[in-house]
Amino acid sequence: MNELNREYSVEVDTMDKNTWYNVLDNFSDANIYQTWSYDEIRFGRKKMSHMIVKKDGKIVAAAQVRIVKIPIIRIGIAYVYWGPLWKLENTEINPDIFQQTVRALKKEYAERRGLLLRIYPALFNDEAGIYLPLLKDEGYKPVDTEAPSRTIIIDLSHSLDELRKGFDAKWRGHLSKAERNELEIIEGNDDTFFEMFINLYKELLERKKFAVPNDINEFREIQKSLPEHYKMEIIICRCEGTPCAGAIMATIGKTAIYLFGATNDIGLKSNGSYLIQWKFIEWLKANQFNLYDLCGVNPITNPGGYIFKSGICGKKNGKDLFSLGKFEAHGNFLSTLAIKYGDVLLSIYSKKKASFISGKHK
Repeated sequence: MNELNREYSVEVDTMDKNTWYNVLDNFSDANIYQTWSYDEIRFGRKKMSHMIVKKDGKIVAAAQVRIVKIPIIRIGIAYVYWGPLWKLENTEINPDIFQQTVRALKKEYAERRGLLLRIYPALFNDEAGIYLPLLKDEGYKPVDTEAPSRTIIIDLSHSLDELRKGFDAKWRGHLSKAERNELEIIEGNDDTFFEMFINLYKELLERKKFAVPNDINEFREIQKSLPEHYKMEIIICRCEGTPCAGAIMATIGKTAIYLFGATNDIGLKSNGSYLIQWKFIEWLKANQFNLYDLCGVNPITNPGGYIFKSGICGKKNGKDLFSLGKFEAHGNFLSTLAIKYGDVLLSIYSKKKASFISGKHK
């Protein structure tokens, strides 16, 4: 059983909502999935736990943990989504902090609480050489039940002129056409912008016959709960005063995340989505973001989305990457048992939750 190095210490469940947001302010890898509001709205306060790791008395890492337990038999899963956070603002990245943090998570949630611990760190295949050995050393194994997600990440260290030149030629041509179409760009974060976007989003899903990938209404509630400086940016493109395209971006930490995009028939003809992306990149540069995660590409199931996003990347603006995926660890008999039944338990829980929610609205 690995012990934490002497200079490290851990605190668990010692903070409230406001304190947690103060903690997130310290990390360049902070993201919407590690906000208090995200898990509280989507899964409930009682299923949340929080850990901070200190080195020589200073906070150097943090993790919000979602806990799902099955009553009576008392086994369950602790899940860290897009965490832990360990990349401090204006500080050189230290892999040892990551290793000590995943060690601390295992000790608390797998060994002490007897839960199956699953983590989904914000790591990609270009970082595998550093972090896969650390995870293996700490007793984590890859979860092989699903294929790793794929994304495109834009490097914002380039100048605006370099980024524009780096777009795929066809993408840049569509942007130029959009700029000639006298489109209007408005942006904000209040509920009226969410309402405008949702109307566009419904049109998109109906046109493409897509299933809803995330509950947009939950994100609407999350927006209301987030602190002002953590709220999602909503950009709407209007043609002759009518919304024709829109996008929602998470702008926390130093990596922005593209969450939702939508266009109607007018937006398709006017190339509104191209102008939205360019204006957002301008906004990110002005607000000193380092990276822009276009969040999910699949050339097979959504070739149009892949072409659009890869056009932003071009050959020089960023990288086409795969996540390292999920990892799990266990520490005693109960968490070992949870490994065997973990996915079944989560499935049962999800179905019961959906049944309960639908029952409330009858």
